[in-house]
Amino acid sequence: MIKLHALLPSVVALALLAGQAPAQSALTTDDLRRADALLAQMTPAEKIGQLNQPFYFKLPIAGFKADPVSYEDHIRRGEIGSLLFLTDAAEINRLQKIALNESRLHIPILFGFDVIHGFDTEFPVPIGAASSWDPEMVQRAQAMAAEEAWHAGLRWSFAPMVDIARDPRWGRISEGAGEDPFLGAAMARAQVLGFQGSSERPFLATLKHFAGYGAATGGRDYDASYISEEQLQNVYLPPFRAGVEAGAGSVMSAYMDLNDVPASGNVHLLREILREQMGFHGFVVSDAFAVGSLVTQGFAKDPADAAQRGAIAGVNMDMGSATYLNQMKALLDKGQLPTSQLDDLARPILATKYHLGLFDHPFSDATGQTHSEMLAKHRPAARLAAERSAVLLRNEGHLLPLAKSTKRIAVIGPMGDRAEDMNGPWSLTAKGTDTVSVVAGLKTKFVGANVRFAPGVQLIKEFPSSFDGMFGPKPETPWSAEEAEKQWKAALDLARNSDVVVMTLGELAAMDFEYSSRSSLQLPGRQQELLQAVQALGKPVVLLLFSTRPLDLAWASSHVPAIMDCFFGGTETGNAVADLLAGDAVPGGKLTVSWPRNVGQVPVFYAHTASHKPYDSPEFTSRYWDLPTSPLYPFGFGLSYSTFSISNLRLSAKSSPVDGTTTATVTVTNTGKVAADEVVQLYLHQRYGSGSRPVRELKGFRRVTLAPGQSQEVSLTVGPKERTYFSAAKGSWVTEPSDFDVWVGDSSEATLHESFSVLP
Repeated sequence: MIKLHALLPSVVALALLAGQAPAQSALTTDDLRRADALLAQMTPAEKIGQLNQPFYFKLPIAGFKADPVSYEDHIRRGEIGSLLFLTDAAEINRLQKIALNESRLHIPILFGFDVIHGFDTEFPVPIGAASSWDPEMVQRAQAMAAEEAWHAGLRWSFAPMVDIARDPRWGRISEGAGEDPFLGAAMARAQVLGFQGSSERPFLATLKHFAGYGAATGGRDYDASYISEEQLQNVYLPPFRAGVEAGAGSVMSAYMDLNDVPASGNVHLLREILREQMGFHGFVVSDAFAVGSLVTQGFAKDPADAAQRGAIAGVNMDMGSATYLNQMKALLDKGQLPTSQLDDLARPILATKYHLGLFDHPFSDATGQTHSEMLAKHRPAARLAAERSAVLLRNEGHLLPLAKSTKRIAVIGPMGDRAEDMNGPWSLTAKGTDTVSVVAGLKTKFVGANVRFAPGVQLIKEFPSSFDGMFGPKPETPWSAEEAEKQWKAALDLARNSDVVVMTLGELAAMDFEYSSRSSLQLPGRQQELLQAVQALGKPVVLLLFSTRPLDLAWASSHVPAIMDCFFGGTETGNAVADLLAGDAVPGGKLTVSWPRNVGQVPVFYAHTASHKPYDSPEFTSRYWDLPTSPLYPFGFGLSYSTFSISNLRLSAKSSPVDGTTTATVTVTNTGKVAADEVVQLYLHQRYGSGSRPVRELKGFRRVTLAPGQSQEVSLTVGPKERTYFSAAKGSWVTEPSDFDVWVGDSSEATLHESFSVLP
């Protein structure tokens, strides 16, 4: 018989090694006591039911009919612990009443949904929000999203996604914070606190996807990941640790194989790391069908084996596959799963329902604020978030901001009037009619101007037919050859008769989504050709990018005078873009990924090791003979309409003990003519130790707002926590004596430098 490890360990080894207090579970002793009392009354079938989460739409799931009548029957029998993808408040309340009034033990259902970056109001996509380098803003945005979802009867979001992603070919880079574990941890912490921070509307966050999903081979979604233990601990797990420390109540196990063991059947991941090292006390939900897929992955012999292996690994809830529901009773009857171990799986789910107040307040707030009221309440915050997330990449000749007296503005490109796409991927409840397009925003802002739009090209041929509007805007009908030529000519004519051209290029929202990997980073379709044709007319051109992955800007970076990465800004995208172009808002965002020159550089990231260099010679400094190894734009890079100086770096001490702290202080001055933001960034390098350390690692940052001519001192600390890393050579976490380099500046290419020593 295979026995499960204890689900609630008492020692948090990792936190103690890092010099931190053990993480505290969101669940209280009373929650667990009440869960145990309920477990004592439950039959095995009812306990198994708590582990079952079906989708609320028809999908081909063996042994589970997905229709309203069968949902009711399953609920009456206590066979549904949670439902996913139901957002209608009236239907939520109807099904909840069945659970409370017609099931034997009256256990409420936990309704979950992918509340990724908004619900009624859409905020910038996560990688865009992270580009604000403003965790407090991100926390506020997710608190508003949770408030909106809560009023609909939802109590659980499948966010934040905290996967580190260093391959922009992977579509789900859109949902994370980019390539850096320190920034990723800050954003993970902020999102958990935002979702779960209100006692008035208890809500549950989910850290996903545990773990290593962002390292999929070739950037191909669902493909296997191969990650060393050193990389796993130092690069891919810090955001999860931060989320657990912030009190995240649930974790989602990933789809893919990690080092040839599926993540949703991986004892090392889910028990040894998540439970024992991180001290996680909540419950684990599988990603969609992942328990059943253990058979597909060649890990489990059959569905019964898959159910047992999922349980052994510590997956509490089976999303979508009904494998637990159909197989677990037989495992109990055969003695392959003791009742005590089934209790261990169900306990944290029940305790979470008590913690969320579902037994006392199970229904949606039918008398609460309406969709339109939520929009009106949160639009200003969404607009500010979109403004703070945009990254200005180029501004030659100070083309931006545009003069408000500009008379003829041509908006050209397929993204200019696609309001619904501005909501971005995973905006499943957003309405395009609520969203402001770029054209609409510019018309409102530049009142005296003639703002005209021409798409020029269409992206429909680049759009996979499998999407077909399931999780985003439904693609329009393709143009005929004659219509395509007509639209091309109209765009060039419009540009020719304008004072300035605003090019709106990029990808449709569903191109930056699950199962939407790309082999190329070029602008899809004929967009590059259109850009070059417009630029050849000699008009001032501003390029606005709408995408979540870095796209190939090799040509644009030397030919187009102004380039701004706007991501997908959400409901208020058009107004935020107009504010930025008019100078009523000043861009201050910074890149969260190193921007490659082309796809041949991928993966390219700043925190690499020095590796081998035989001697100091120009011939041995580059890994490519046809392309520089440096990115087109470095991690942390972003321009402003103002200018800044960062100077006078000084350290509080040139040496410290291993448990000591060093403070780096700089003076930041706005040397320009407008009030603006700068993000001060601190990078650290350990020169020697038990393992080779990256040439630079982000270990501190702060976004500050300064008036013209204003100076401010900014201090960032480097203590044991910032210097601790997992050493593969020692097989443990270490904080070592060494010499350290410190750089402070406005990107990962900061030049202001000092050094200090950590003594034995």
